[in-house]
Amino acid sequence: MGIFDTIRAVLGTSAETDATREADPEDLFGMSTAYMTMEADLGYDHCGEAALCFSGVDSTRFDDAVETVEAILEAGEIDTGTGFHRHEDDHGYQWFVLEDDDPEDLVTSVHFAADQFIEEGFGSRLLAAVFGFERDGTDAYWIYSFRRGAYYPFSPKGTSDRNQQVEFKLQSVLDGELGLEDDESYWYPLWPDEPGNRPWE
Repeated sequence: MGIFDTIRAVLGTSAETDATREADPEDLFGMSTAYMTMEADLGYDHCGEAALCFSGVDSTRFDDAVETVEAILEAGEIDTGTGFHRHEDDHGYQWFVLEDDDPEDLVTSVHFAADQFIEEGFGSRLLAAVFGFERDGTDAYWIYSFRRGAYYPFSPKGTSDRNQQVEFKLQSVLDGELGLEDDESYWYPLWPDEPGNRPWE
C-alpha cells in the first residue's frame, strides 16, 4: 500500500520529539460517538473497516506481543464477529485490519489491540489507528496519531491529492468531540495505492 511519504518523520522520530501530549488509548473511544456524528450531521456511513498501524522490531519478545494481540483479536472474532487480518505494506509497516458492520465493535477491537501493545511494553511501536467512512463515492478517514496523541481528518482524491474542503468540514463538526491535532502540518496523508482503495490495502 502507499503509506504517506514521510511516515518515519511523521509518526516516528520527529512526531515523538514534537509530541504535544502522551497518547492515551482511551482516546480511541471518542470514535464511538464520532461515528454517530459522522452519520447524523454529515451523512457519512462507516466503511465496515478500521486498522491499527505499527512498526515492527526484530525481537522475540515483540513477536510474542504480536501473537498475544492476535489471540485477543481471535477471541473477539468469536465473541463479536469482528474479523481481522494482518498485513505488511511495501514499506515494511504492519497492520491489523478489522472488519465489522458494528462500529462499536471496531472501536473496541482497535482499543484492545493498542492497549495490549502498551501493556507488553511496545506502545512506542504504535503509529496510527485509522477509521474509514464513505459518502456518495467520497472516502474520509479519521486518523489517530499515537505519537501526537490526537486525531486528524484525511480525505484522499485519487492517490496524490486530498479533498481539503471535506477535511476542514470534518474538523469543524468534530472539533470538541474528538481531541484534534491543531497543527495542520501534522495532518499527513495515508495514500492508497489505487483510487478507491483503503490506505491499508
